[in-house]
Amino acid sequence: MRGSVRSQRIIGVSAERAWQVVGRPELLHLWFPGIVDCTVDGTVRTVTLGSGASLAEELLTNDALQRRFQYRIDGGLFTEHLASIDVMALDGDRCLVTYASDADPAPMAVVLGGATNGALVELARQLEAGRGPAIDAITVEGS
Repeated sequence: MRGSVRSQRIIGVSAERAWQVVGRPELLHLWFPGIVDCTVDGTVRTVTLGSGASLAEELLTNDALQRRFQYRIDGGLFTEHLASIDVMALDGDRCLVTYASDADPAPMAVVLGGATNGALVELARQLEAGRGPAIDAITVEGS
């Protein structure tokens, strides 16, 4: 049986600014608690968890126009998994970021829901403060 969960958060920055972080798959470990490293090779992102375990994710969508990022995990604890992150403008200074996960087995959706909510909290903290590891990474490159 499949489960589904969605976390969402209004963040006090423009959608374009939030997308500068969300749209960069190699920066995930800088704003997703519990992930200590990640690498991207073509359409595969490998994330390393704090436990030392690694997960391979297939990158499906990275659409700057719609500000949508999607990936899938096959294997490991998952029979099936699809995640979508959307960044939607509310006005010039605020956006809504949603992080949805569909997972089989269904209990994994509950686990992912807690993790993705924590990730959105950290993403908002860094973006709204204008500093933090993810912000530092995009600022150095944009300088």
